[in-house]
Amino acid sequence: MSTTGWVETLRRFNERKKAEKEEKADDAEQSSPSETELFTKYYSEWKGAGKGTAKSYNAIPRFYFKLPSEDEVLLQKLREEARAVFLQRKSRELLDNDELQNLWFLLDKHHTPPVIGDEQMINYEDFLKVGEEAGAKCRPFFSATVFAKLFQEDPFGRISIMQFFNYVMRKVWLHQTRIGLSLYDVAGQGYLKESDLENYILELIPTLPQLDGLEKSFYSFYVCTAVRKFFFFLDPLRTGKIKIQDILACSFLDDLLELRDEDLSKEQQDANWFSAPSALRVYGQYLSLDTDHNGMLSKDELARYGSGTLTKVFIDRVFQECLTYDGEMDYKTYLDFVLALENRKEPQALQYMFRILDVQAVGHLNIFSLNYFFREIQEEMKKHGHEPVKFLDVKDEIFDMVKPTDPYRITLQDLISSGQGETVTSILIDLNGFWTYENRELLVQDVNNE
Repeated sequence: MSTTGWVETLRRFNERKKAEKEEKADDAEQSSPSETELFTKYYSEWKGAGKGTAKSYNAIPRFYFKLPSEDEVLLQKLREEARAVFLQRKSRELLDNDELQNLWFLLDKHHTPPVIGDEQMINYEDFLKVGEEAGAKCRPFFSATVFAKLFQEDPFGRISIMQFFNYVMRKVWLHQTRIGLSLYDVAGQGYLKESDLENYILELIPTLPQLDGLEKSFYSFYVCTAVRKFFFFLDPLRTGKIKIQDILACSFLDDLLELRDEDLSKEQQDANWFSAPSALRVYGQYLSLDTDHNGMLSKDELARYGSGTLTKVFIDRVFQECLTYDGEMDYKTYLDFVLALENRKEPQALQYMFRILDVQAVGHLNIFSLNYFFREIQEEMKKHGHEPVKFLDVKDEIFDMVKPTDPYRITLQDLISSGQGETVTSILIDLNGFWTYENRELLVQDVNNE
């Protein structure tokens, strides 16, 4: 073999080996996991290390991650059944009447002397003894945290047995009520829609002795009256739903369930929005305003509300901002109107009023919007033969009362923080409200003379 032939053979051999080596490298690169895949694998293993949960995540059915849609009937039924079983289990965990009676007996038995007046006390050691004897259901109440919450500087380091028992009763009642409300939570998200709360109150009516005298034909109007107070104050953004937690935290449910007491005085009933006399009063006013008896209120009919001194420009703005039907107001919208005017010290009522007063929809009240409403007060003063008060004087007084952050504009927060929201709105929308403010010094003198 010549030298040239040998060199050529060696060159072809090296090229073939190089090609084979590159082909193997490509195959290895294609078969090996990428850097991202390796990171995901090792991160998942590290996250689930020692917990035995890494594989279980992949086994959880998808309905745990989202609510079933309307066409997923089986998943919906499963979810409803699971919620019902859960609420039943929670209900069984609550103390019943016999268990509460036994708890009171144990507290009385283990009270710690000396007795102060008629009030029995118990120290922490005896407190723990009662907890051991009372059983598993009572155990969560017998903690150091609960004892510390109820401690009121007793020289012997004790707490009141009555206060502790009331605390337990209140907790049990709250849990019972929450379970009861949750039964009406169709979506199962911790909220009640308007229809859910209506069903709850409708079924509650027969259990309230103070409502025994209501005609069944009035039930729908009563339910509407009751539900509007919940939604007016607990849903100011008008989302159409309120949290069950918010219902439990406010006092409205206490007021409603107060109607179980058969011995309520007339004054207590008059002060309770949910009482039969109060509901009949509000609905009776609505009927008396409805002069054409079509079940709705026009602007002229609403203008007769109260003493009939609300300004026309305010009534016009109410009909511009609130929901109406062919230019007339229904009972539900009227209830919001009444709640706003009767509770003008509350932030939710001031939010309602502010939306009406903010003529330009700019998020604040300025000189233009104040003058827009007050000039009709001036016109009414002229009609009654009085010299109208200058707007600039009233404007300065309003800004002095509110003390807004910006000296040229009043925001809703300024109005709420000042504590003068009721006075400011009365000056702008009601002739009687303005006269009351204008003659406040004479009224104070008359009261003192009496």
